[in-house]
Amino acid sequence: MATAALADISPIASFPPHFFLENLAVRADGSILVTVLNRKQLWYVPAPSGGPPVTPTPVHTFDGFAMGIVETQPDIFYVSTVGQATLERFDMRGWVPGAPVKPTRVLTFDQPAGLNGACVLGPGVILLADSLAGVIWRVDLSDDGLTATASVWLRHHTMAPDPDNGFTSPLGPQPGINGIRFAARTNVVYYTSTGQKLFMRVAVDPATHTPVGQPEVVAADITADDFCVDENVGVAYLTTHTDNTIVRVPIDAGAATCVVAGHPFTEQLVGPSSAAWARGRTDYGRVAYVTTDGGHTAIEYHRPGSDGIIRPAQVVRVQFDPERPAR
Repeated sequence: MATAALADISPIASFPPHFFLENLAVRADGSILVTVLNRKQLWYVPAPSGGPPVTPTPVHTFDGFAMGIVETQPDIFYVSTVGQATLERFDMRGWVPGAPVKPTRVLTFDQPAGLNGACVLGPGVILLADSLAGVIWRVDLSDDGLTATASVWLRHHTMAPDPDNGFTSPLGPQPGINGIRFAARTNVVYYTSTGQKLFMRVAVDPATHTPVGQPEVVAADITADDFCVDENVGVAYLTTHTDNTIVRVPIDAGAATCVVAGHPFTEQLVGPSSAAWARGRTDYGRVAYVTTDGGHTAIEYHRPGSDGIIRPAQVVRVQFDPERPAR
């Protein structure tokens, strides 16, 4: 794998050590909502100003472990949890930091589900990656968004966890399907399979939102977690979490897979777990926010990777150069 010049990384917000920042959603005003898996919480990060790091504040504590988060309408968010396997609706319209927020539970799964990454597939349609069952769930919201139904959208062998991949942890094997994103322009769903070290894609029928054909491999031998996709250039940026890097992967032919951040090791990128584009006018494809866990998960999986030190979890700003070639 090639190595490109490092992306520019700057800290946005810091959390205490042993906070596992799982996923994030960037609001229209530039502020960020972050799920903290092991604290069962949703946190608010004020919009970065370009100056010193901002101070995050808790928004809500769940019954289960906080996982994926998506925005279906302006300031309407849905958060998935595991333990009880639920989907919770947050109406943040008119909300001010520090005010209480009471979510609406729109769905409870009848069976154990390892809900992980999430994406919006179309109006009122959410996809949830199930890391334990090895499936993608389709969730159809009611017209008012207050109730929902779930059905299996796709099941494939590449989504299953791999208990024999050499990683052991009190948390169990590394997940199968993990991150999931929908590229609306090309009607393609991309997903990572962490335990199997795969980055996959499957076409989508734009009328029915159903999968078309079988998933295909985009890249292999990358222990990826979550990611963001730049459809303008045709690349994806994958967070490798326990490997402390961000890898750029071409989703079209013509470019090499390369590490763009984290090699050599940097304390600013320890345990990167997810990535989402900033929402400024020129940010797409260039500026992303990335959550980290400070090395918490690498220790759990007996993979110190760097130096075995647990650092504060962070949200960092990463500026890419989409036109910079790999070398």
